Amino acid sequence: MTDPGTRAATADDLDTVLAFWKTAAEGTSISDDRDGVERLIARDPEALILAELDGELVGTVIAGFDGWRCHLYRLAVHPDRRRRGIGSALLTAAEQRFVRLGGRRGDAMVLQRNEIAHHTWRAAGYAPEEQWRRWVKHLTY
Repeated sequence: MTDPGTRAATADDLDTVLAFWKTAAEGTSISDDRDGVERLIARDPEALILAELDGELVGTVIAGFDGWRCHLYRLAVHPDRRRRGIGSALLTAAEQRFVRLGGRRGDAMVLQRNEIAHHTWRAAGYAPEEQWRRWVKHLTY
């Protein structure tokens, strides 16, 4: 297998990304709609990173940087393409982006029930911080 290429998503990729997440991502998000992803790309055009093989979308990660912290979301690899280095390529691209922007530490949101993801993140050098919990308030319904 050749190495996947990575690039920033564009507005032309939105429908493909949303369909991809239905197949490859664990769970859904309140922002999994065209408006949400459009806002992400408009605000930070390099945040949504895609991995492609021969023109096919095989993985995604959102590498969000707010000027202070580096946040990783939506690391997803197509189920038929897992364990081939695609997730690693995406994380490398995200981490390089963070370093270019002056980021010092990346964190990832990982579902507690997603054991497969736990192995992936540990293999990439990430570890859970048990003293932290995510607190959420929905702003729209």
